[in-house]
Amino acid sequence: MRLICLLFFILHITVTVFAAEPADQTHPFSVQDMLAMDRISDPKISPDGKWIVFVLRKTDLEANRGRTDLWLIGVDGTELRRLTSHPENDFNPRWAPDGKFIWFISTRSESSQVWRIRVDGGEAEQVTDEPLDVANLLVSPDGRHIAFTMDVFPDCTTAECTKERLDDIEAKKTTGRIYDRIFVRHWDTWKDGRRSHLFVMPVMPSEADEPVDLMQGMDADTPSRPFGGPEEISFTPDGKAIIFSARDVGPQEPWSTDFDLYRVPIDGSSPPKCLTENNKAWDTNPVFSPDGKTLAYLAMDRPGYESDRFRIILQQWPRGRRRVLTENWDRSPSSLCFSDDSKTIYATAANTGQKSLFAIDVKTAEVRTIVKDGRINSPGIAGKRIIYGVGSMSSPVELYSVKPDGGNVRQITNINSGKIAAARMGEYEQFSFRGWSGETVYCYIVKPVDFNPRKKYPVAFLIHGGPQGSFGNTFHYRWNPQAYAGAGYAAVMVDFHGSTGYGQAFTDSIRGDWGGKPLEDLQKGLAAALKRCPWMDGNRVGALGASFGGYMVNWIAGNWPDRFRCMVNHDGNLDERMAYFDTEELWFPEWDHLGTPWKNPDGYEKHNPVNYVKNWKTPMLVIHGALDFRVADTQGLSTFNALQRLGIESRLLYFPDENHWVLKPHNSILWHETVIGWLDRWLKK
Repeated sequence: MRLICLLFFILHITVTVFAAEPADQTHPFSVQDMLAMDRISDPKISPDGKWIVFVLRKTDLEANRGRTDLWLIGVDGTELRRLTSHPENDFNPRWAPDGKFIWFISTRSESSQVWRIRVDGGEAEQVTDEPLDVANLLVSPDGRHIAFTMDVFPDCTTAECTKERLDDIEAKKTTGRIYDRIFVRHWDTWKDGRRSHLFVMPVMPSEADEPVDLMQGMDADTPSRPFGGPEEISFTPDGKAIIFSARDVGPQEPWSTDFDLYRVPIDGSSPPKCLTENNKAWDTNPVFSPDGKTLAYLAMDRPGYESDRFRIILQQWPRGRRRVLTENWDRSPSSLCFSDDSKTIYATAANTGQKSLFAIDVKTAEVRTIVKDGRINSPGIAGKRIIYGVGSMSSPVELYSVKPDGGNVRQITNINSGKIAAARMGEYEQFSFRGWSGETVYCYIVKPVDFNPRKKYPVAFLIHGGPQGSFGNTFHYRWNPQAYAGAGYAAVMVDFHGSTGYGQAFTDSIRGDWGGKPLEDLQKGLAAALKRCPWMDGNRVGALGASFGGYMVNWIAGNWPDRFRCMVNHDGNLDERMAYFDTEELWFPEWDHLGTPWKNPDGYEKHNPVNYVKNWKTPMLVIHGALDFRVADTQGLSTFNALQRLGIESRLLYFPDENHWVLKPHNSILWHETVIGWLDRWLKK
């Protein structure tokens, strides 16, 4: 009895102690919080404007991957419900015109195929059973046809032909491949001769109906590789044809940015007709106005330059004059949609450290800002409101709505509110300073979690990639400054010359000057941040960067060698001259370095980090992925070789299964633990 009483007493004390703890325990933000956040993408509004279907990605750590399902919510934020729950991935939702069905792509049949599900409930049903994976689903305006893409050999007349050829290749005991031209590999994939072609089939096919390859014989892809999607394809208003973007330039493909728009009838009765032949630069993202009278699309002006400014082009449809709507607007729009009356285009564009939502008057070309802050994507129209997704440094993407005048902003989803409340994040601010030649340059600062102004904090100096990129106001899933803030660091991020969102001249300014203006901006930006924030410890600063940021870490190591206690170089070039011969998209170095290495060797040697290795002295962590064909892994291995030979404290983290990015959840955890551990070793201990 004494023992029983003692046990009850202990149990009572234990329950009391746990009950006394606050229910809302919080913790500093970490990589685990970053991975735990659910990711909203691809919101699509129902034809009656009352519902939104969207993709929700959850991280499955046990399976070491993301899982995607379709969710449904009212535009007023009510009646959130999960539409699909299969263990495999469901994505790319598209509404049937009558609003009764949602078409989508799923991997639940051991390959990617088209499925559909009733909005009012019931089981999903499989629509396609192709021998190859399908992607990039669209539904025609009349609901009678669907379009999708498959990777096929261009000379094959059916998908089955491609499957048979692949099976024959797999059965051979030889593994060698013969190439007669480049690309040999692209981004993270070795090329095998297949192309992403556009197919159309009726919604209610007979047994004799086979999907029609609308690009039969074209040695080209739609959408563009590696990042293009369904936004590069559109049915015409009458549903009888399709407009798509493709680069059909033959052997010039690796050094060309000549993407064109093509029109092709859905029955394949005639070959695709090029609509933008006169423009040798990039044409993409076709969008039709609701009244069917106007085709809007995006176009660049300068061939061979992937970071030129996109203009919005308007063409009277089906035949009529063409005009540039946004020639005088110094921003580069991306996502587009029309207002219901076809008089306004709503567009997103990078904008001084944000990705803002704008309205452009179709008649006058007048531009006004609707929502400025955050990173906005996927605008769409629901009645008298604009639906959009927006994320920031303190929140992943959630869905919102706003009136066309920018008033009455309403939050629709709160998918991550509990997870955000549980993770303490650092406060952030943006400021400007005088950079190269006294020009205005912007910088973000994120304070450490649990900030105390009486303390001195070490600094993580983050350098973005591109170089035509930006460390904007967004919730990043690879380079999230909150991960450093949660570990007790101040994060400083300079949008140096070459960054996007500050006008095209600012972006263009570093052509032929990679190590000049950006380095000066970084030097002045760090000095300005330290002066602005005396709580930052200028003697404990580490520099971190990936891609161009990794190149810049190597450049800084030789040209600003005494500034940093340690460095982190992820997928960065050491030798710009050799990098030209290592990479795949040759238009990029040819534009930025003013030609090829044999015609303009000085363009590659002027700011080449390998020429300054003799000055290196700073401890460096080098990270690289074996599947990175943009910045070949030999560049990272060469960097590590040099560090080791010089006797500099260094470490190599190598991923045999990652590309230019680290995507697998457990690899991301290892990445962050290794990087922050490296910073702690040199900046804290």
